[in-house]
Amino acid sequence: MATDPAGEVLAERSETIGEATNNVAEYRALLLGIGLAKELDAEEVEFVGDSLLIIEQVRGNWKVKQEHLRPLHTKVKDALRDFGRWSIRHVKRDENDRADQLLNDALDDAP
Repeated sequence: MATDPAGEVLAERSETIGEATNNVAEYRALLLGIGLAKELDAEEVEFVGDSLLIIEQVRGNWKVKQEHLRPLHTKVKDALRDFGRWSIRHVKRDENDRADQLLNDALDDAP
């Protein structure tokens, strides 16, 4: 979901990715959000997520120890270079209800 600084929803996006770990799904969701921000020609963005692991890895505070996450981490870091300024912050899962709803809607619509 992309919002303007006032919190107005500009666009929403979801997709199914098949079977994956939660961490892979979180990285894929972040990449989807980055793509949406680029489509909206955003120059400055704040990403919000409920996976502390992904947040801290993207910030560079935690190492990416899982081999299968390294290519996704690299894609995220490369994609973030296109923004003039970006930040990423952690929220508790219960503060991320709309993201969960988008996920559930995508799963309900999947074949």
